[in-house]
Amino acid sequence: MGEEGPTPRGRGWLAALLRLLLLLLLATGIRGSWPVVSRVPAPAPVEAATEEPGRQAGGAQRLALEAVCGRPKVTGKIYGGQDVLAGQWPWQASLLYQHTHICGAVLIDSLWLVSTAHCFLNKSQAPADYQVLLGSTRLYQHGQHTREMSVSRIIVHPDFEKLHPFGSDITMLQLNVPVNFTSYIAPACLPSPGMQLSSNLSCWITGWGMLSEDQHLHSPFHLQEGKVSLIENKFCNILYRRKLSNSKTYSVQEEMLCAGDFSTGKATCHGDSGGPLVCNLLSAWVLVGLASWGLDCRHPVYPSVFTRVDCFTDWIDKIQRLTPPPDPTSAPQTQFPDQPWRTAGSSGHSTTLMSPQTWFLLLFVLRGPQQALW
Repeated sequence: MGEEGPTPRGRGWLAALLRLLLLLLLATGIRGSWPVVSRVPAPAPVEAATEEPGRQAGGAQRLALEAVCGRPKVTGKIYGGQDVLAGQWPWQASLLYQHTHICGAVLIDSLWLVSTAHCFLNKSQAPADYQVLLGSTRLYQHGQHTREMSVSRIIVHPDFEKLHPFGSDITMLQLNVPVNFTSYIAPACLPSPGMQLSSNLSCWITGWGMLSEDQHLHSPFHLQEGKVSLIENKFCNILYRRKLSNSKTYSVQEEMLCAGDFSTGKATCHGDSGGPLVCNLLSAWVLVGLASWGLDCRHPVYPSVFTRVDCFTDWIDKIQRLTPPPDPTSAPQTQFPDQPWRTAGSSGHSTTLMSPQTWFLLLFVLRGPQQALW
């Protein structure tokens, strides 16, 4: 890194030694105990183009992505459980099936989004039947900042539900053409593999789901937000084991995580599957989870279960590197698991938020089956 100058005199040798030690520390990539974000801010090394057919600009594209991911240009006071400002969560996308909203999705770069695999159960496997709506906070009301994009490829994780219900519940969507980043369309940052999560993180979920079990989101179908806290998987499993006494196979596995609302107690329900759980790390919003499954929204409500994205960061990176760029003139392609899907539940996931008092009452008032897996 540049030419070495003359050897300093006097106490200058100590400064040179400290500088050398600092360079060694940086070179070895020593990490502290605080969660580290893989794409913020340290750039990844430039890789050969032959290894990354899906990346048009290699390391330069990664640098450009790191400069914008998880940093919305539109900011405002975040309340929770209310309408979202346009551009406040610019990575939020609506996954449309034949132009009708079915799930959420999350933009991670100009060509790729992630969502949950169960959103595609019992539906067409043709990418031409799916669209992605970006830059909008209102469903079915397209504005000047809205982009409806066609899908080129649907790549479901090969281990989806092979080991347990909702296991590896993640899917990647490749667009037919890259989307331009704007103040209203921008990607979320991806986490480092095996990222450690602290319980005091500022985390939020967003979606167009139902407001409660019996109350639909009314026109103009405005995007909703909610602040949540991360919950230990062990505690979450205790709650679900007691509730799902007749369905013990449903449990929170290591590639999942739980989150619930400790402030407002408001809930969003059906239609939020595949939507983002983002946490603020190192001044950027990182995609920690994808809304996967839960119980219904009737009281007492339960924490929501999310696909833990850091368990799949390497897989996401591999798909991005090895998948050829889309050809807008060619027909879309689908890549699904070889074996038939086993339906563990419908795609209408329930994302549940609750007040602190309810958490303590849950241990005493949990009773009766009345459950519904989404």
